[in-house]
Amino acid sequence: MGKVGETTLILDLDSLEHNYNYLRAKIKPETKFLGVVKAFAYGSDMVTIAQKLEQLGADYLAVAYVSEGVLLRKAGIKTPILVLHPLASNFDDLMAYRLEPSIYSRNILNQFLEAAKVQKQKNYPIHIKFNTGLNRLGFSENDVEFIAKETLQNGCIKIVSAFSHLAASEDKNERDFSLKQIESFKKLSNALKDSLGYAPMRHMLNTSGIINYPEAQFEMVRSGIGLYGYGNQTEVDAQLKPVATLKTIISQIHHIDANESVGYNRAFKSSRPIKSATLPIGHADGIGRQYGKGKGFVTINNHKAPILGNVCMDMIMVDVTGIDCKEGDEATVFGTEKSAEKFALGAGTISYEILTAISQRVKRVVTGA
Repeated sequence: MGKVGETTLILDLDSLEHNYNYLRAKIKPETKFLGVVKAFAYGSDMVTIAQKLEQLGADYLAVAYVSEGVLLRKAGIKTPILVLHPLASNFDDLMAYRLEPSIYSRNILNQFLEAAKVQKQKNYPIHIKFNTGLNRLGFSENDVEFIAKETLQNGCIKIVSAFSHLAASEDKNERDFSLKQIESFKKLSNALKDSLGYAPMRHMLNTSGIINYPEAQFEMVRSGIGLYGYGNQTEVDAQLKPVATLKTIISQIHHIDANESVGYNRAFKSSRPIKSATLPIGHADGIGRQYGKGKGFVTINNHKAPILGNVCMDMIMVDVTGIDCKEGDEATVFGTEKSAEKFALGAGTISYEILTAISQRVKRVVTGA
């Protein structure tokens, strides 16, 4: 695309396709692939990304909440959609739009059974979530008989998959813990199969799991952050392509004298004459206050421009001393050359946070196929 004239998030679908093919190549041809598109597809554009993944042949999509799945169905997405954290208050909408719930506790199973009975469902697809060590959501070993009994007694539901989630798949120092999780999941899923008399599909691997534990790919894998160009490991990042590039422009340039301050609370005070540039992007756009005071930086004409003082709601000021630039020039917050991971690192956080924080008021532009 040409030069941006405002704060813009550029989404490259060719990069998404590259990442999908890279991850697909790491698993067996018969292994199914689930693309995670929750949180506006990691802060990008959920419908656009889902449409592309459907075109590429993804077997499943996953969202966090029912409302996200409804949005995809209304946009014409036909691919099966797993809802990772459904709430009982949304079960009617979930069934109306043929979304598939993750069932993670006795309480939520009972509530879904009641809702499915009222709707006169038959063999409605559900997914059983097991807790193997993340300790966030999930059934335990003691629940297997209960799950099977309720499922077999009630023809309104059918378990189509059992799954779990690795807690530290990217951390090689936690390999023993990850292997214990995998063995625990095998035990739980086998017990469920024996109790049901049939074998639901199994899935456990996330992006880092696909890379580090391919032997545990079972019948399906799930990828979120990898699809968007981040692999949580330097060597994997080098093989992926960031899908999102965040750019903005210089609104105004100021010449700041020694002993002058910049921004709210006079958080930056200059010890020498400098040149600052004001950019139309702030914490209402997803650039949190933690990136202020030099912890974050943008790139202007191939030069690093640190953030001066506090991040404002709609603006940041950056140090462009020594940079040949003018009002209207582009500034890149993150993208291919400087990844979101590198930007986030300055504030001690991770790519997931900065990506998913990008406000919906930021203009989206799609490039690629």
